[in-house]
Amino acid sequence: MVYFLSDAHLGSRLIKNRRAHEKMIVDWLDRIKEDASSIILLGDIFDFWFEYSTVVPKGFARLLGKLGELVDKGIDIHFFTGNHDIWAFSYFEEEIGLIVHRSPVVIELDGKKFYLAHGDGLDANDHGFKLLRKIFHSKAAHKIFGLIPPRLGQELGYNWSRKNREKILHLENKYLGEHREALVVYAKNYSEAHPDVDFFVFGHRHIPLDLQIKNNKRVVILGDFVSVFSYGVFDGNDFRLEYVDGVPDDTIYFH
Repeated sequence: MVYFLSDAHLGSRLIKNRRAHEKMIVDWLDRIKEDASSIILLGDIFDFWFEYSTVVPKGFARLLGKLGELVDKGIDIHFFTGNHDIWAFSYFEEEIGLIVHRSPVVIELDGKKFYLAHGDGLDANDHGFKLLRKIFHSKAAHKIFGLIPPRLGQELGYNWSRKNREKILHLENKYLGEHREALVVYAKNYSEAHPDVDFFVFGHRHIPLDLQIKNNKRVVILGDFVSVFSYGVFDGNDFRLEYVDGVPDDTIYFH
């Protein structure tokens, strides 16, 4: 089995109980570890992440330890950087053993081709976001932010994330329709030029979507692990979205 998860936004200041939220993800990893051949984390697992040269961000000890345990068990874990955890440099690879991707990739799983990406930056019409993304990905931005003391830098990052999240909460969990949903439009266009891709799997939009497009290709948006609590499963034949049951009230994401 290959499992897919995105948009947990661990550490978000909009989470009521951040410790319980982290435990939910650790418990999920515990449940899937017996039959998981690979786990693909498709971005924004952390609400903010910046690695200083000698400092690892506070928190997430249970999750990072669990990921290390599963890697040691022989499970391949792929980590795609999202727009919230773009400043992941070498820690995940060197200390935990994750396979880190900083751009979309096409991989083959059991004879099926998957286009995998967090999804940020793929909207051809969002020029403002593309410019901001380019700035954040620049080495100059890394160096400048690295000069800020870690305690202050962490607060700046989480507060920036919270303010931006509050601005767009009304857009999340609302499907815009096949012709307006940017990731669906992107997948359709890409599929025309690359007909060998069977599945397009994204995060970023916080909506659970499994849509069949032309020539039986499928576009999947994974939902999230802060309000929808959904994830993807590929059994070697088919892909399906599943949901976590029994989410405690004190973990629910503020809307």
